[in-house]
Amino acid sequence: MITYNTINVEMPAHLSQPETTAWVKAVAQSYGKRVGEIAYIFCDDEKILEVNRQYLQHDYYTDIITFDYCRGNVLSGDLFISLDTVRSNAELFGKTYEDELHRVVIHGILHLCGINDKGPGEREIMEAEEDNALALLSKTLAMLK
Repeated sequence: MITYNTINVEMPAHLSQPETTAWVKAVAQSYGKRVGEIAYIFCDDEKILEVNRQYLQHDYYTDIITFDYCRGNVLSGDLFISLDTVRSNAELFGKTYEDELHRVVIHGILHLCGINDKGPGEREIMEAEEDNALALLSKTLAMLK
């Protein structure tokens, strides 16, 4: 089950929960995984900074923090997403807010699937996997219509 929650922000209007759920399940399946309990928590910069400090001992803003509770091939986790940082990054990278939001939403799922982005060469792999997942979004939306 995938849940969508907010802390200090409104639910993103650009995010269709049924479509996002179908897409996340399709991406998980493409990695031989299935969806267990996934909670998206959309928040503001102050909340994500608080979470980053409290649980990771990092003193900076970020777009997403993924807590991984996966067991075997079942994806489970809490994904905190700062909508403030998503909006800033969209402007910084010349992307639409909706496109950047989708990228971040699937970025956390890719982490749960085992894709990392901190080591040498891993960032490029993550970006390629994000692009593949975003292409799958278009196919998923077409199938739902």
